Amino acid sequence: MSILEKFEKKEDYTFEEALKLYDLELFELATLANKIREEKHGKKTYFNINRHINPTNVCKDVCQFCAYSATRKNPNQYTLSHEEILNTVDNSVKNGIKEVHIVSAHNPNTGLEWYLDIFRKIKNKHPEIHVKALTAAEIHFLSEEYNLSYEEVIEKMIESGVDSMPGGGAEIFDEKVRKKICGGKVKSDQWLKIHELWHKSGHQSNATMLFGHVENREHRIDHMLRLRKLQEKTGGFNAFIPLVYQKENNYLKVKDFLTGQEILKTMAIARILLDNIPNIKAYWVTSTTKLALLAQEFGANDLDGTIEKESIQSAAGAKSANGIALENFVDLIKNSGFIPVERDSVYNEIKVW
Repeated sequence: MSILEKFEKKEDYTFEEALKLYDLELFELATLANKIREEKHGKKTYFNINRHINPTNVCKDVCQFCAYSATRKNPNQYTLSHEEILNTVDNSVKNGIKEVHIVSAHNPNTGLEWYLDIFRKIKNKHPEIHVKALTAAEIHFLSEEYNLSYEEVIEKMIESGVDSMPGGGAEIFDEKVRKKICGGKVKSDQWLKIHELWHKSGHQSNATMLFGHVENREHRIDHMLRLRKLQEKTGGFNAFIPLVYQKENNYLKVKDFLTGQEILKTMAIARILLDNIPNIKAYWVTSTTKLALLAQEFGANDLDGTIEKESIQSAAGAKSANGIALENFVDLIKNSGFIPVERDSVYNEIKVW
């Protein structure tokens, strides 16, 4: 029996066998990945109408891959006021957003209550808006900063109106790689523990993987299999998002950027290995719209959303600063041969375009 047949029949496999998927031809992988995609979603490609808000770029950590964060000496540091954030949400609600996505830096000057208060204000004013906020890295930072358990921070988030968690901060789980690219940040076991606790609270989250920097294929497979194991336990991940590393304005100095083929292989392998996570998101912000649309043929079934404004990836060279207009988004999906489906943040269908 070939490796691919083993995965198609969903038989038990080893780490080494999972790694051998990378040795297969791209279109062999695409055939199985697309089969799984179509079994789950047909020709539907999901997106949501959302707004990203990054409240502050002042960060106590110095991750080598990050072009967004600003040290205290950085003249370009900023922290938005609650009034500015609420004004942004108000304007975005007029544009039809269903979700506000709030992530930023590990700012020791703002405080836990500063975040909780803005969540409450958004929910009080716009109770219909889904609040996706605070990565596991931010929760870990706030836990250490205020001497609170992860459970206590999570409880406060939920009480203040947070509906789901984004998947940021995962980067690559291998600790040797983490030491090089984000030493001092949340460790991999801690990231997984925080998401497990979030799932146990009855809420869903995303999972990410940052690839294309100093990691290798073995690290990616290890990362995906650890997510698979947690998903078997909790069932709380609603999407996996392979994030393509952006190479500008940071300290890693990666010279050899990933080929499109390697990116598509990774997307397809993610769909095959993570068959217990319902959705694979080709995040157009990091992969470009063209490659994200192509990835819909390689196992992905989601593009994220219209975003309106994005600061973190665009600081590292992504062409995402001003989002994509809804009409353009829908047309891009249709022209690629897929059915555009607007969803909410937990994948309930709102409208088939």
